[in-house]
Amino acid sequence: MRKLFIAISVAALAILSSCSEWEPVVNVNYDDVPVAKPAELTANCTIAELKAKYDKIGNPIKIDDDLIICGQVVSEDRSGNIYKSLYIQDATGGIELKIGKGQLYNDYKPGQWIYVKCSGLTLGNYSGMLQIGYGRNKKASGEESGTNEDGENADDYETTYLDVQYIIDTHVFKGKVDTPVTPKVITEDDLKANLKARHPNGAVMPQQGPDFGTLVTIKGLKYGNEVFALLYPDPDQAHDKDHSENRVFLSDGTWSITSWGLTKQGYINHLQAGDWDTATTGDNARKVSEPDLKALMIRKATAYAVSQYFKCGGTNVQVRTSGYSRFADSEIDPDVLAGNATIDVTGILCCYLSSGEYVVQFTLIDENSVVVNK
Repeated sequence: MRKLFIAISVAALAILSSCSEWEPVVNVNYDDVPVAKPAELTANCTIAELKAKYDKIGNPIKIDDDLIICGQVVSEDRSGNIYKSLYIQDATGGIELKIGKGQLYNDYKPGQWIYVKCSGLTLGNYSGMLQIGYGRNKKASGEESGTNEDGENADDYETTYLDVQYIIDTHVFKGKVDTPVTPKVITEDDLKANLKARHPNGAVMPQQGPDFGTLVTIKGLKYGNEVFALLYPDPDQAHDKDHSENRVFLSDGTWSITSWGLTKQGYINHLQAGDWDTATTGDNARKVSEPDLKALMIRKATAYAVSQYFKCGGTNVQVRTSGYSRFADSEIDPDVLAGNATIDVTGILCCYLSSGEYVVQFTLIDENSVVVNK
């Protein structure tokens, strides 16, 4: 009996020890495990050639040919500033791949080669940037137009996420992890050239600029003393362009926003401080200072992206930061805000259609993407 008791006690101790320490069965550094390119996959189309197939905004391209592109991962969603997407680039350009999963950094490493079987996918545009995803709107996939689950007009988006694992597994293939891409240093002349890029058919198509969708560095940016933020008093209600009464635009000034983005608490703090009292709804019918409207905005508070304006020479660069990013509440250096210092930024170069004009928009990878020059 005593031997049985000792045996049971030892077994119990082993179980408790195992539960408290959670030792892995095999001690492996997963970052070091090689990931081989599927032998049957070889790229037969460059990213630039794929993008050239898109020739008209509002006309997404359903890809029927057996096209395969290959590019290296140049984005990471660890900080939360990029969400459910990968940016990949080859020697000819870059593009956004819309994968409907979070924490993609666990599966796709910076510098890793990614192969995309494009057949069955859709090449679409969102406000000037080309994306590869699944067909979304009526023209691309036969779906009815209308307001989507986010309260936005579905036709504003020509693609949606690859959010079914089977679809991801049959279209997106991981290759070897290679040396991360070195960002290209671009100048104001480069920015202007990208904005004036033309499609092979002769049309002005800024998204065809070779640097859009790629990892770049822009040096010596000066603060532009302006922000842009689009707020929705009631985010649970429709807030697309046809519902201007449920939109508040913050622009033509700083609106006391000195952080990179607006978290939920940061948003509430500005409302309670009265920083936005003079702002009006999109239909100019109401002011934020109205007690019932402000109370609604505080009660329904959520995080929002902010575009902070900077100048590269005489060209505006909007540095856009999600309110859900880990560094959204980080304050911009006071010397930068005062115009006494400049910044170098590294991230994904984008463009954005605003009031009929394309502007440069920039997406930071993380908080280390900004270097202050004093």
